[in-house]
Amino acid sequence: MPRFLLFLLDMNIDAKMVDTLAHLARLRFDDAERESIRTDMESMVAFVEKLQTVDTMGVEPLLFISDAANVFREDTVQGSVSRSEALLNSPVNDAVFFKVPKVIRK
Repeated sequence: MPRFLLFLLDMNIDAKMVDTLAHLARLRFDDAERESIRTDMESMVAFVEKLQTVDTMGVEPLLFISDAANVFREDTVQGSVSRSEALLNSPVNDAVFFKVPKVIRK
């Protein structure tokens, strides 16, 4: 378990802790938001405490969501648009390349 969760499990979450965490995260809360954050944090800590009581011995970790090994298609050469067909969509071209305005200045 991450150390910060172990740290939070042993502490009472109060307004001072929320203020300290808000300062570290460079956040600002008004009083109503601070109270909402405090109750949310308390419920998260309670959830983690509940998870710690679950016996996970003998349970293999889930590495992948599905059993699919490789869902990618083969990389095959397929037909493409010819240069002259592609240039038909260009408002400005020189019969070989698309012409666009210069965007990088030295």
